[in-house]
Amino acid sequence: MMKQAFRASLFHCLGDPGPQADASAVEHIDDGVLVIEDGRVVAVGEAANVLPNLVEDTPVHDYRGKLIVPGLIDCHVHCPQVDIIASYGEQLLDWLNKYAYPAEMQFADAEHAREVADFFLGELLRNGTTTAAVFATVHPHSADALFAAAEARNMRLVGGKVLMDEHCPEELRDDPESGYADSRALIEKWHGKGRLGYAITPRFALTSSEAQLEAAGRLAAEYPDTWIHTHLAENQEEVDEIARQFAWSRSYLDVYDHFGLLRERSVFAHCLHLDAEDRDLMASKGGAGAFCPTSNLFLGSGMFDLRSMTAAGVRIGLATDVGGGTSMSMLRTMSEAYKVLHLQGQSLPASRALYLATLGAAEALYLDEHIGNFAPGKEADFIVLDTDASQITARRAAAAETLDELLFSLIFLGDDRNVAATYLCGERR
Repeated sequence: MMKQAFRASLFHCLGDPGPQADASAVEHIDDGVLVIEDGRVVAVGEAANVLPNLVEDTPVHDYRGKLIVPGLIDCHVHCPQVDIIASYGEQLLDWLNKYAYPAEMQFADAEHAREVADFFLGELLRNGTTTAAVFATVHPHSADALFAAAEARNMRLVGGKVLMDEHCPEELRDDPESGYADSRALIEKWHGKGRLGYAITPRFALTSSEAQLEAAGRLAAEYPDTWIHTHLAENQEEVDEIARQFAWSRSYLDVYDHFGLLRERSVFAHCLHLDAEDRDLMASKGGAGAFCPTSNLFLGSGMFDLRSMTAAGVRIGLATDVGGGTSMSMLRTMSEAYKVLHLQGQSLPASRALYLATLGAAEALYLDEHIGNFAPGKEADFIVLDTDASQITARRAAAAETLDELLFSLIFLGDDRNVAATYLCGERR
């Protein structure tokens, strides 16, 4: 791929700005140029310094008046639940039975799985999400469909077939042996192919027998560079059920740790009802938490304690958790994260919200050597944000006196209309 350049206002994170919005953790170039070659970042800098040094005839895409940021990263989302987003009422366990499981049963049809995967990834990209950690269903072909759709787009994606062998509908059950064999075959087929990664995916401990969790742990040991993706302590009723089902365990997290499912590249969605010992254990083993504010509010599950999680040293990334989550937009997700934290007396400046959806999310997924900011050598996944795409964002942006104010207003008022373009490895998608 030839060298190309993109001129715009540029913003990316160099580290965690924290609750005080540490300016040294971010870089903003008002009139900047992002230079890309072979799908990777070559350079980023002031236009006055970069443009004169470009090779003659290098294409320069002029996005002046707009803002380029790294592609957004969704640390936890369900492809098969896209059709039940915004389904009225219920808390977690009832919601699963009433909405989620019936939707997932439809994925027995391979053509349905392909159609939904194609729509789902298109919606992610339209909203500026360039990388995601995704649940498929129990059906192996649902993971095939997801990976094939991502491969066709050259999209970085971590996903896997769900493992469930009890406390769920018969139509959605595998067993320890078949779940192990199907997952292993999918790992061999897709893991490390292009920009794809496999996640061993027990839905949650409640729907897996000890035999199945043991088999999942065996897979994790055999394939240490795979991910583990599951749910943890989302709902108090769920936590109480886990305590009854695994009476020998100290905590919900202890169940996963016992079976070898807590390690680096383990991603746990929600993490609402944890104690200090859990947080310290997760940090010590290198596990990460996915902060899912819209679903936690929608299902009445609780509020994520970002301050305590980061104080313990746990890696954290933002997540939409569609379809319990109510928007595929990471901008909307950031705005709800602000509200959840504000209710707890915690702050979330705009720069830190973007960190949790870019570099922080990349760190949570152990992908920060590849994506998350504009460091030279990283894959050129980025989006172009346009404040003029709606009347309200244009009017608010015109009144903004600082970049932080502009970013904050865009997080709260923006949506897919404000994503003017999404690029994967330098190619517009």
